[in-house]
Amino acid sequence: MTQFTAEHTPADIVKVFPKASDLFKKRRIDFCCGGDRPLRDVFKERNIDEASVMTELNQTYQNWQKEDHEVVDWDAKPLTDVMDHIVHQHHAYLNEELPALGKFVSKIFRVHGGNHPHLKELHRLYNDFKVDMEEHTVNEEEEVFPLIQEYEQNPSEGLLERIREANGGLEDDHDASGDLLKRMRDITNGFQPPRDACNSYRITYARLAELESDTFQHIHLENHVLFKRLK
Repeated sequence: MTQFTAEHTPADIVKVFPKASDLFKKRRIDFCCGGDRPLRDVFKERNIDEASVMTELNQTYQNWQKEDHEVVDWDAKPLTDVMDHIVHQHHAYLNEELPALGKFVSKIFRVHGGNHPHLKELHRLYNDFKVDMEEHTVNEEEEVFPLIQEYEQNPSEGLLERIREANGGLEDDHDASGDLLKRMRDITNGFQPPRDACNSYRITYARLAELESDTFQHIHLENHVLFKRLK
């Protein structure tokens, strides 16, 4: 692909050009949960300047193409390989990060919540997100992914229907988790700590931004690669 147009979807662009996710996050353009809509529709709905976004996107893409990058074509990978990557990359990250980051979120709420009341809401949103994602990963690893693995080895229409039903629930989970992340970003001014923030405050926001980035990639891979190939 030499150039993107507003007819492309964010999800398809990120498959070809992973770094586009940085631009989409900056512009608040959804490439995971709602990433299957043409950019033109998003621009029109949110009154975003199409020309400036497309120019920046294509210039960044042209520069990126001049560098040496190896992009994984997940659409060509066996479903088992996609699931293994999700489990060992994204689920493993969540299993380690969610409890550790939760301690930081609680700490800054306890210490700074009196002067920064939004930290109470952040604490609640984060813990809702944590519970949702922990349940979500267990459901995938224990229920859904084994069904997909079985289907890849012995495909049947009945098994595919069971997977489709399960995936519908998972995509609803993705929407809910994505909404929680968006609300956390909103109330933290894009995870930008206040000027007088202590180190714990800054670390918390930096790790929340990293959590958002990893989760959006995680959801993108499931919605637009794994589940899409089973529809």
